Amino acid sequence: MTFTLRALLGASVAIGITGAAMAETTITVATVNNGDMIRMQGLMSDFNAKHPDIKVNWVTLEENTLRQRVTTDIATKGGQYDVLTIGNYEVPIWAKQGWLMALDDLGEGFAADDLLPQVAAGLKEEGKLYASPFYAESSMLMYRTDLLEKAGLTMPAAPDWDFIKDAAQKMTDKSAEVYGICLRGKAGWGENMAFVTSMANSMGARWFDMEWKPQFDSPEWKATLDIYLDLMKNYGPPGASSNGFNENLALFQQGKCGMWIDATVAASFVSNPKDSKVADHVGYAVSPTRPGGENHGNWLWSWNLAIPATSTKAEAAKAFVAWATSPAYTQLVAEHEGIANVPPGTRTSLYENADYLKAAPFAEMTLKAIQSANTAHPSEKDVPYTGGQFVSIPEFQAIGTAVGQQVAAALAGSATAEQALANAQTLTQREMSRAGYPK
Repeated sequence: MTFTLRALLGASVAIGITGAAMAETTITVATVNNGDMIRMQGLMSDFNAKHPDIKVNWVTLEENTLRQRVTTDIATKGGQYDVLTIGNYEVPIWAKQGWLMALDDLGEGFAADDLLPQVAAGLKEEGKLYASPFYAESSMLMYRTDLLEKAGLTMPAAPDWDFIKDAAQKMTDKSAEVYGICLRGKAGWGENMAFVTSMANSMGARWFDMEWKPQFDSPEWKATLDIYLDLMKNYGPPGASSNGFNENLALFQQGKCGMWIDATVAASFVSNPKDSKVADHVGYAVSPTRPGGENHGNWLWSWNLAIPATSTKAEAAKAFVAWATSPAYTQLVAEHEGIANVPPGTRTSLYENADYLKAAPFAEMTLKAIQSANTAHPSEKDVPYTGGQFVSIPEFQAIGTAVGQQVAAALAGSATAEQALANAQTLTQREMSRAGYPK
């Protein structure tokens, strides 16, 4: 009996040691349902082969829902996620709060010095990197070259909003379900307000004056919303107030949009013949200006992978972040999907790659847009904030979404432009006062 017990104990110890050596760490990754992120999930066999001891549990969410859930989780220290997909709006704000781990030890293969300076700068706090960019983008105009030619028009080197309206009108053929223009209409600070804020910047508008007083009662904001609503109601698709990035991408790929002003990252999807019916008829141009203006309003955004300070699985999480955002991952996508479809906008080496420049007709336009985005001075007028399509203050997430709901209401026809702007002025002033501005 004693021998048997001793043998059993020895066996259990051996099993325990073996189990520890083979222990599997499970990390939970919260991400957005954009095409590049979905593609990454399809390439996980590479990560699994390199890290057989790490299992990845995916939580893939629509953009507005993702923002709401990860913000709530990190602010309350809920600890549901080990890796977060967040934007360059959140990174510096959350880093200052101590909510994110520094990522200055992702290994030699990560090649931190290769990150585009404009992109890396938005992800640092006191010189330390707090998130790694999966892809980065500015905004630009994508258009149907065949429809523009049919309309008897030539795309200018720097189109203005008057040209956009004229082209949208001439491209629209509602009987064929072809709409002159598709723009974001879905309410959200990162949905319709990403576009509308950028458009407002190009029109000379601004969110706040130098005393942090909201400016929705200005003529520039009135002109912005009037043009936006005119374009969308007369030449846009039905139900546009429900359309965000993904919905407009699908419409363009199906041949139902003459023009689309949105993220440069969309270019590889609209020009990919596997997904796009109009891949052979896509042109690219800089985002529009106001007539006589020089501000294109092009934004600078990056989707990034960050690790919350609450994660108890930091090493496994860092291994995943390093894999997903390294030059080796770019090569992996190139091998499986073609080099034109690699995640854009993050690395200098990509835009020095002759094969990429040859395969991706949008590459130089994308780089130019990213490098020219002026987040330090987004409007023609002086502003007390930074940010292109957002205002880089913690309060903007709630305020931007509330204003976006007003704009969506005007687009849906349940409010006039005047009512939407008046409501935006009132609610923004109220929330800024509650937050103690000016500080």
